Amino acid sequence: MFPATGSPTVDATDLDTLYQAIKDAHVALRPAVSITPLTYSARLSAISGCHVLLKCEHLQHTGSFKFRGASNKIRLLPEEQRCKGVIAASSGNHGQALALAGKGAGVPVTVYTSNGASAYKVQAMRALGAEVVGLPSDPLGAELEAARQAQVQGKPFVSPYNDPQVIAGQGTIGFELFEQAPDLDAVFVAVGGGGMISGIAAALRVLKPGTDIIGCWPENDPALEQSLKAGKIIDVAARETLSDGTAGGVEPGSITFPLCQALLTDTVLVSEAEIKASMREIASSERWIIEGAAAVAVAGMQKLAERYRGKRVAVILCGRNIVLDAFLGAIQ
Repeated sequence: MFPATGSPTVDATDLDTLYQAIKDAHVALRPAVSITPLTYSARLSAISGCHVLLKCEHLQHTGSFKFRGASNKIRLLPEEQRCKGVIAASSGNHGQALALAGKGAGVPVTVYTSNGASAYKVQAMRALGAEVVGLPSDPLGAELEAARQAQVQGKPFVSPYNDPQVIAGQGTIGFELFEQAPDLDAVFVAVGGGGMISGIAAALRVLKPGTDIIGCWPENDPALEQSLKAGKIIDVAARETLSDGTAGGVEPGSITFPLCQALLTDTVLVSEAEIKASMREIASSERWIIEGAAAVAVAGMQKLAERYRGKRVAVILCGRNIVLDAFLGAIQ
């Protein structure tokens, strides 16, 4: 569905290698990384006409799926790099996850953030032991500067998505989905840089071929979605969005771009009003606080519900890390 590109592509061998890395992580990360519940939503099923299952990544350690990839990256660090520490860029969830994983392994963590990063998430990163460096830039600018500093300081840079070991950790969600519901017809995933959806799709490509993988973006910040449609990574003007966990551009040359080209079935954009409505719906029917990015996937499912009427679909609730006042304002 996406145009051809001159960028690097992935072939079956690349995908098989990624699948094996996900399979290894699925075993090696236990019990530190939780197997999160996959729960049936009677309310969402009734209003959508689909059999809706919610993958509760908001119940993962640090409140998001990011702990999977961070833990896998720290697990695989060579001993000589552990003492140096690692550098990352994050709007919050990746930084929190890496801080906790690093703390458990005795690996120092430094996180670069943009000026739009949630104060709540910055405080949480510091509470978990990370050194946080704020920059007057957008998320992509913070990411590029973090990568530069890692090179200057001789420390490993841990991308939130542009790293096969991080992607393999996120892909363990795909293994869990198959074990919990082997007959899924589709999976709806909110997308920022594309690490989580790439990992899930690479796992299900082998475990349950033919499962539709639907990438969901906020209309206000669809950087990777627009790049996929353009056939190359492009700069996309971003507007403010409740989905801060997916905000920001895509790093040039990111491996997630060809992975998403090869593995995604379709994409869907949702409005800020639809994100708010989905946050409200989950709070009302499931009694859960979820952040904007998680609501993007819920809203995406509802937008394409007619296509999957009567079928079994999973929605990834990717995180819960949102300031309470912002959450209350969104669901009013």
